Amino acid sequence: MKLLSIEARRALQNAEAPLTDRSLSGLSELRHKTRQEIAPSVESIFKQKNFETEIKEIRGIPCLYVYPLQLKVNWQILYGYGGGFVSGSPFEDLTIAAPISVATGAVLIIPDYRLAPENPWPAALDDSFSVYQALSDKPFGFVGESAGGNLGLALIHLARQASLRLPDAAAFISPWCDLTNSGDSIDFNDGRDPALTKQHLKFAAEHYAGENDRSDPKISPINGAFDSTFPPCYISTGTRDLLMSQSVSLADKLCRQGGTVNLRVWQDLWHVFEWDNNLPEAKTSIREISNFLTDHMTRPSCS
Repeated sequence: MKLLSIEARRALQNAEAPLTDRSLSGLSELRHKTRQEIAPSVESIFKQKNFETEIKEIRGIPCLYVYPLQLKVNWQILYGYGGGFVSGSPFEDLTIAAPISVATGAVLIIPDYRLAPENPWPAALDDSFSVYQALSDKPFGFVGESAGGNLGLALIHLARQASLRLPDAAAFISPWCDLTNSGDSIDFNDGRDPALTKQHLKFAAEHYAGENDRSDPKISPINGAFDSTFPPCYISTGTRDLLMSQSVSLADKLCRQGGTVNLRVWQDLWHVFEWDNNLPEAKTSIREISNFLTDHMTRPSCS
């Protein structure tokens, strides 16, 4: 069994307890604190000077475009950022998105979808689907972390119903694919995952889904239809991840229905550890995700 890196062990030791105030004023503090904490890492990514960014609208939805300086391919990546549908932004996910864009040589697009509780379901899905429709006339892949993984799965279900082009490959990082919050890991990893708590999942699900049926596949896409025509998927999770059980269940469902899936379970790592670009494990995971996308996107069917 491979030991955790020194950087990962230090991150666990220094992890602060997640904010416990789940009022709307507490949510404002959470959004501010999260952006403040990630800002130095994003700044360090920009200092590498191997990509550029631009904000453009697609069908009225503001999107952050990431352009690798070495553009290698003619396909794009649609990216879904996380934050439980109640926080997060394209800027805050650049520590994952920019390295993937650089490694693949693909332009990457991050829709800045509306957040709950100000804009509950289906606002985030509607915004993301508008962008999806605009991009789906050409080859593209999808990457999403946590809530962004939920959106990616839901988008694929919607696209199949609308007979739209599907991503040629998809990668899901600790996807929150079941808002009924099923799975043993939500209980046994509560307090072990430094990035996420059971209380926060409950809070986020309430504000995003409201009184709607949380088992609806458009809210909990693990309940949607999967078969061999579903895009090849890479799924990353960790044994400390609060949502590990959901990742494993998703991979199992894809396998049983004849889909292509690569499940990577990282020993002792937590929810979306890829967010911390100081971790050697995060760099390795991003490299594996990029290689998976490149391998499947460059096959003859991707035209």
